[in-house]
Amino acid sequence: MEQEGPISYARTFVRLLPALLLVAGGCYDYLTPSQFSAAPLFTAAPLVAAPLYSRRGTVLTGLATVLVVLAVHLRLGILLEVDAVTETVTVVTVAVLAVLINLLVRRSSERLASQREIAEAAQRAVLPGPAGRIGGFDIAVRYEAAQADAFIGGDLYAVQDSPHGVRMIVGDVRGKGMGAVAAVAIVIGAFREAAERETTLEAVARRLERALAREATRRDSVEVFEGFTTAVLAELPHDDGVVRIVNRGHPPPLLLHTDGTVRALPAQDPALPLGMGDLGTWPDRGEKYGFPGGATLLLYTDGLSEARDRQGRFYDPEARLAGRAFREPGALLAALVGEARRHSGGFLTDDLALLAVRRPL
Repeated sequence: MEQEGPISYARTFVRLLPALLLVAGGCYDYLTPSQFSAAPLFTAAPLVAAPLYSRRGTVLTGLATVLVVLAVHLRLGILLEVDAVTETVTVVTVAVLAVLINLLVRRSSERLASQREIAEAAQRAVLPGPAGRIGGFDIAVRYEAAQADAFIGGDLYAVQDSPHGVRMIVGDVRGKGMGAVAAVAIVIGAFREAAERETTLEAVARRLERALAREATRRDSVEVFEGFTTAVLAELPHDDGVVRIVNRGHPPPLLLHTDGTVRALPAQDPALPLGMGDLGTWPDRGEKYGFPGGATLLLYTDGLSEARDRQGRFYDPEARLAGRAFREPGALLAALVGEARRHSGGFLTDDLALLAVRRPL
């Protein structure tokens, strides 16, 4: 919110710039001797308008520029002099070019909008937002892409109600691009099936491991063979005030109590990320923690905890959330995203996925 004022003023100034250039050019041509020319200011006006205005606005700016030039030359009595004619022809040429530039910009914008719609559709298909309430728990998710106009990358989340409780996963696939998106789809697809069928959270993790192993042998890509996914899985039994956690090399979840106390839930027996089973076998051991009414469980990717400020200091969600209370999970995630962006100067260096679940009182 602190940056909205300056940004808003800058946008207003830029949109007014063509008119300001016309006024400045007219005053300069009128007040200076005829050997001095304001042609640079006049030619700049339609060029600035081209990427900012609509086609009609660009045409009107070009016409206004030509009329101002003619009016100034007529007032000074130099309309038919060589320098004046040259300036007028230059301005007319630039105005026509500005309209052509505007057409190209509009076509590029339309293609970008189409690509954005495709990206949004892909995100909805791969990472559909869960319902706000599942199995009696209040749920909120948030995905923030580090790259502008990007919608999906290697971070993932999913929530699935099952006979064994509400199960969820937050993870981070190594790598970028479509390979990472494909891995996200594999992990989420395997998770949804395993969450419904497997009786334990440890078995769900093993099912994900096998799914990634099968994909690695099916593909020839070196990136797939070397890829891995850090993930944390959680299970909330329907009739028990506890949470079970299986952590596969991922940042530990945070448990936020109603009195402002924040507790990290680190893995007592660290395990390798998913997709690294060929390096050794470490049996998954789920750990159980109390999850009282009113408390909120926060799962996140390292895009949050590795957001850095100008001095290279990491954003520490555990320290930042201590002593604070949030009425609902969505407000918690909105606050985290805003603070992480401000901490990193407005630009995230990595995508981040957030999932918060609150047990009602």
